[in-house]
Amino acid sequence: MDVRYVADQVRYQTMLTDEIRQSFLVDKLFQPGEIYLLYTDVDRAIVGSIVPTQNKIKLEASKKEMSAEYFTERREIGIINIGDPGVIDIDGKSYELDNRDGLYIGRGSKQIEFSSKNQKDPAKYYFLSYPAHTVHPTMLIKKSAANPVHLGSQEEANKRTIFQYIHENGVKSCQLVMGFTQLESGSIWNTMSAHTHQRRTEIYMYFDMGKDDLVFHFMGKPEATKHLIIRNGQAVLSPSWSLHAGAGTRNYAFIWGMGGENQEFTDMDGIAMSDLK
Repeated sequence: MDVRYVADQVRYQTMLTDEIRQSFLVDKLFQPGEIYLLYTDVDRAIVGSIVPTQNKIKLEASKKEMSAEYFTERREIGIINIGDPGVIDIDGKSYELDNRDGLYIGRGSKQIEFSSKNQKDPAKYYFLSYPAHTVHPTMLIKKSAANPVHLGSQEEANKRTIFQYIHENGVKSCQLVMGFTQLESGSIWNTMSAHTHQRRTEIYMYFDMGKDDLVFHFMGKPEATKHLIIRNGQAVLSPSWSLHAGAGTRNYAFIWGMGGENQEFTDMDGIAMSDLK
């Protein structure tokens, strides 16, 4: 498990491009046959991916970083599959996930194993975990059951649908909020005007992008913005002090996940366009 201590809002303002990428970009996801996990000091989130090919992959706790007997001893997990069909076995019960299906795994789940139905076309599980102080049941979330929220317009190049999976009016959790957003053809902006979440972290993972497609992810303080170039299957850590908005070379999708003080989806601090620099 990698460990990441991100830069604070003072150091961030003097950082060069490579330094910003080393601090905030997660670029080792979705390696065939492997599990990758990154522990960050930003709200103690763990973000990663699991791509089973020939063999099942078991999720185990890292004793050094987690000091736990098993992964969800004190944690909850949200998962969305962006690959082909797969199966997740949890304490003897199997959950089948097709493309863009999700799974919430509650605190106290001891045996967790990931597999793909076809090793040549594997499942690609995106993984997000936060500490949990209450127990909620493990729940399969089919894409068809997610709550769709339609926002934006073609005129503003941000027509999109937000699919809410784990949220206060859907699948319950301790603090995790999770889902994904799909931009329509011709739309490139995922959020504008921008906002911050003073009371929680947000992590974006961009996908459904071609080989040469890019997203320019904007971050930082409103009066001192910088950007990261994001490619398919990469994630960015967004601490509570940073805005987060992006524009792509074409439409794309991204999984968003939040953890922190509350689960109210609309709890955000808007930034006026005139305040951006």
